[in-house]
Amino acid sequence: MEGIIQTIKNFIEGMGFSQLMSKGDWWKYVVMYAIVIVLVYLAIAKKFEPLLLLPIAIGMLFTNLPGVGVYNEIFFAGGHINWALFGGAPITQEMIAELLAEGVAESSDVIVYMVEHIGQTVTPGLIDILYLGVKLGIYPCLIFIGIGAMTDFTPLIANPKYFLIGAGAQLGVFVAFAAAFLSGEFTLGQAASIGIIGGADGPTAITVTKSLGPDLLGAIAIAAYSYMALIPMIQPPFMKLLTTKKERLIKMGKLREVSKTEKLVFPILVTFVVALIVPDALVLIGCLMFGNLLNVCGVTDRLSKTAQNELMNIVTIFLGISVGATATAGNFLSLQTIIIIGCGLAAFCVSTCGGLITAKIMNWLSGGKINPLIGSAGVSAVPMAARVSQTVGQKEDPSNFLLMHAMGPNVAGVIGSAVAAGVFLSWLS
Repeated sequence: MEGIIQTIKNFIEGMGFSQLMSKGDWWKYVVMYAIVIVLVYLAIAKKFEPLLLLPIAIGMLFTNLPGVGVYNEIFFAGGHINWALFGGAPITQEMIAELLAEGVAESSDVIVYMVEHIGQTVTPGLIDILYLGVKLGIYPCLIFIGIGAMTDFTPLIANPKYFLIGAGAQLGVFVAFAAAFLSGEFTLGQAASIGIIGGADGPTAITVTKSLGPDLLGAIAIAAYSYMALIPMIQPPFMKLLTTKKERLIKMGKLREVSKTEKLVFPILVTFVVALIVPDALVLIGCLMFGNLLNVCGVTDRLSKTAQNELMNIVTIFLGISVGATATAGNFLSLQTIIIIGCGLAAFCVSTCGGLITAKIMNWLSGGKINPLIGSAGVSAVPMAARVSQTVGQKEDPSNFLLMHAMGPNVAGVIGSAVAAGVFLSWLS
């Protein structure tokens, strides 16, 4: 009889509900569940970036369910991969001392767990394995191949001046970087990771953060993708504030025809130039241009379609779930996360304004031939930002078609954010 009672007691204690209520900070988990519900709502009901927000939300749910063990911070404590633990090595006092020397707080869940389990081994969970693709920089590069295969660089090739708008739209990156660092809460590397949110490019933000601010990856990735999803809500007020009705009514002429030779030379030339100027940006730009070359060369249709569909979809699932899983209740609900969200929003808004102001200057210099609305597309959220330019323009004049012109600054923004990331990596790595 006592054995049965003990079995029942062990079963009840092993229940997720019992483990949750035994935690002194159980309320943090409740808050995380509420955030998951909000993200799922935005993804399904509002259709805001559902391909990314939904996997991220499910990853957050998995990692914050007590006793599940699909993601263990111990494998990535200190901002690097603890290969010894992956290999089955037991936890030692030396490992704990090394993490403390690297700045991991003695009161952190990771250190507390290691102290309580010295001499024991830890079994990697599913997301621990998937997350290696983020830490090793594999997923962002594969996604850039897919983006390159799906992106039409024709508008940018036809009018290279759009590179200036893409550059102007990176203003928020450096403003947010300065603001985050001056807050006193972040190191230079962490501030750079926060600033890159202003580029509106999730894979680029992940690439920078996994190297310069790995402890902030969950918060930064969620902020970056959330603001990308909210582009239709964030940008229009600034577009109307910084442009006049007369400017919004400007109709732009037809883009010149671009030859196949130009389309073939462009990705190779961009790769070569970026490698010479900012070598650390090559890994992203090179993958982006390789994907585009698969699309435009005309002899690798199967590879191009695979990059655009199967590869892109599989990697998006793995990336979303594993990044979402880093948002544990212990490290996500903090003052730093609030600052990240605030600086990220400021970065996004300033980048939008930077693109608009650059386009206004170009319009003035061209004698009124450029509609400044395309400047907001200088952020690298392809093709959402370009569609917003089109939508706002057609509200003023339904016969005005700005989409193809807006795609020029939009794809220039992708290149610009990757270059900005390369600058941070070369400076702070």
